[in-house]
Parts: sequence; C-alpha cells; structure tokens
Amino acid sequence: MYKELKENEEILCLIESGDKNLEILGYTEHSIKHCVKVAKEAERILKVLGYDKHQAELAKIAGLLHDIGNAINRNRHAEYGAILANQILEKTELDIRDRLVVVSAIGNHDESTGGAKDAISAALIIADKTDVRRNRVRNKGKANFDIHDRVNYAVCQSELIIDKEKKVISLNLKIDEDICTMFEYFDIFLGRMVMCRKAAEILGCSFKLLSNGQKVL
Repeated sequence: MYKELKENEEILCLIESGDKNLEILGYTEHSIKHCVKVAKEAERILKVLGYDKHQAELAKIAGLLHDIGNAINRNRHAEYGAILANQILEKTELDIRDRLVVVSAIGNHDESTGGAKDAISAALIIADKTDVRRNRVRNKGKANFDIHDRVNYAVCQSELIIDKEKKVISLNLKIDEDICTMFEYFDIFLGRMVMCRKAAEILGCSFKLLSNGQKVL
C-alpha cells in the first residue's frame, strides 16, 4: 500500500503545499524527500528490532503522511495531519484498527503535544526527530541563518544506528562546532531528543546521542 500512497496525488499536493507554507515561515525543508526518508527509517527501525513486516509497513505509511498537516497550519500540524490522513486512508483497503494506529502515530509525533504510545508511533518519532542534516537548510546566506539554520547546517554527517543485541538506538552526529556549539544544539533539540529517549523505551531500547564520537546524552 505504501507504494500506491507515495504516488497519490492528494498526498503529494498536501506535502508540497505544507512544505511551501514552512518555507515562507523560514522553516527547514519538509518536502517529499524528508517524508520518504522518515518513512524508510521508521520501517528500518522496526525491521531491525524484529517487528513483523505488517507493523513495519504501518510505520512506513505513518512516516510518509506525518507532515501533511502543515498544509493547514504549522501549529497543531500533527493533529491536522491525523485528521487528513484518516480521511485519505478510509478510502483504502486498510483495516480500521490499522488505520487508527497510523492516525494516532501521526497525531502524536510532535513534541509540543505528543509522545510515543506504541511501536509504530515510537518508530515514527525517532525517524522524524533524527532527520537532522545540512541539506534541509533552505537559506543560502550564512549571514542570515537563524539558530535552527545554524544547528542543521552544522551537522556534516548523521547516522542512526540500531543495535538489536544491545538494545540501543544511537544518533551519531558529526558537528562543525565552529558553526554551532553543542549548547546551541541542545537549546533547540533537547525536547526532541528526550522524546526520542522515551520512544526508544517503548521499543525496549535505550537512546544515545553522540557528537563527534563523544556521548552527550
């Protein structure tokens, strides 16, 4: 079903519209590229940890749809996205119970109002909040960077490692500290990293953040 949804015109329009809204507001990229990356990472997290193919597929669907609410408003975009996703998915063959799992994951993925409730929402949150990378920054003039631009641009390399045996999920970042200090990183992302830690616990894992080879969380 994921493949069909990825080619669904309504979904693509919602993602494109939401991304344009965020561009006007000065936010980092939230395009189809981000949504697909989150979808694949959410699926990978559950597969590596031994969850079945069906659950991994639900996480992948949630990842694809998680930001469509931005087409309505950035504020409460998770809740708006859940409502939109429900309307789209009820036209498909997805079972009502599975649809509600996906909708709940979308509605709970934002740190301001949500939190992991099950494996699907946990995988979505970790996949979304760890998508920190330089090429999400739209602003091309470094002199005009705000703190969010600077933090994302400072990340030269990002890797999410899932260790099934040790039950550890690690986000390894290579950060240019001439652009952004770890203090600035935490000022922006601490809430998201705490959310990832709680999501990892739902999956029976611990969450670690490493910067330039040093554990910081």
